[in-house]
Amino acid sequence: MKVVSLTNPVTSEWLADQEFRLDPSPYLSGALEARKLLERLPNTVRLDSVTAGYNGGIFNGPKFRRVYVSDPEHGVPFLGSTDMLEADFTNLPRLKKSDAESDKLAYLQVKPGMTLISCSGSIGRMGYVRPDMTGFWSSQDVLKVQADPERVKSGYLYAFLSSRFGEALVKSSAYGAIIQHIEPHHIADLPIPRFNEGIEQRIHDLIEESARLLADFQEGLVSATEDFFKSVGLPELIDLRWHQQERDLGFEVEEVGPISLRALNFAPRALQVVEKLSSVPHRTLGEICAEGNLGSGTRFKRIDADPTHGVQLVGQRQGFWLRPEGRWISAEQAPPGIFTQDETVMIAAQGTLGENEVFCRPLFVTGSWLKYAYTQHFLRVVSGDAEIPGAYLFAFLRSEAAFRLLRSMSVGGKQQDIHEKLRGKIPIPLADLDDRQRIAETVRLAYCNRDRADVLEDQALALLTKAIEEAAA
Repeated sequence: MKVVSLTNPVTSEWLADQEFRLDPSPYLSGALEARKLLERLPNTVRLDSVTAGYNGGIFNGPKFRRVYVSDPEHGVPFLGSTDMLEADFTNLPRLKKSDAESDKLAYLQVKPGMTLISCSGSIGRMGYVRPDMTGFWSSQDVLKVQADPERVKSGYLYAFLSSRFGEALVKSSAYGAIIQHIEPHHIADLPIPRFNEGIEQRIHDLIEESARLLADFQEGLVSATEDFFKSVGLPELIDLRWHQQERDLGFEVEEVGPISLRALNFAPRALQVVEKLSSVPHRTLGEICAEGNLGSGTRFKRIDADPTHGVQLVGQRQGFWLRPEGRWISAEQAPPGIFTQDETVMIAAQGTLGENEVFCRPLFVTGSWLKYAYTQHFLRVVSGDAEIPGAYLFAFLRSEAAFRLLRSMSVGGKQQDIHEKLRGKIPIPLADLDDRQRIAETVRLAYCNRDRADVLEDQALALLTKAIEEAAA
């Protein structure tokens, strides 16, 4: 039997730095080790010496009453500490515009190049503000770090803060028992390593190109969905404005069969969407997936495993993030259904009906995301017709019209599911074959851009890590 050592070397100097604390937290987090390593570097500066802007360039915001609106003309996209991790910002909640632009909250508008850090609850999650995020606002739970362009490149600063060194130092600054927090002054003195301009510029350029590709990814998805509805002759479904339509109250249903007695499944607004989708050439989702798959995954017992011998399991919430944070499990002790094939559309199929919940939202599995395992809570949508590819289906299923239609098919008690019979009857409009291929290629290119963005960010972090380790040697 192999014995694995669980010890971690701690020097007496470290104990003294921590005022001889004997609990393991300060020593196992990696923060002390990172700080000691950075102290060996020839040149480091304080974080607050390379930032500029409101409150010196490191700030969050006040607590405030949030008023959300559904009309894009009267609201601004609003980022919470979890929302900033999303890959697709199409469905962000919208904060009332007049409140956002008020003197009290105007400074919470994010700017391209800022580093965003979650500062309440799950501390230390980070994001880089992309070009397409201009006009977004953030909550008080998101700490902003704005680089001074005269002193440091924004991409380089983000790369360090999101590296294993920076992340450990940020997390070690947290305070609080049940709900942890960090405030701007807690990270103001973080040591930022400085290197020659060439290295910092290369790292910055990689991060900037990654951000640009993610903006292209977002634009590609929106473009594909708009192209879908225009190509099938239903441009009015591009901007559905669901909440501005008459509510589903006091309606009658003449024919009710054994499939369902739930009023939501016969909602007039949803039936109007079905009528429009059925008014053009179409096939039902069940017909398209007859030779593919239209079902949930297999339930199974999770057996935890080390990352070197396991596979990362993606759940419904994490599936919509740029980088999933799922647990690692043993693939050998799980059924084969945990993996999926290329161009599968995964729909979050269990949850509640909250407006900001992921229930009935789809994600597209291709490229680098094929390596992950997925929970049974996703509805697997696999086309069985080569002329109706999964990328084409995704362009429709990510739309507001499809989302509202899927929500109207909810069944269950507290935890909702999507009705097995009704989901197969969803009409999928069919554009001409050339149009279908063009729409599918737009989606595929968007996901190629996303994968490339991840590669470039990883290269930036690897270059930074190498520079730090070599300088400290």
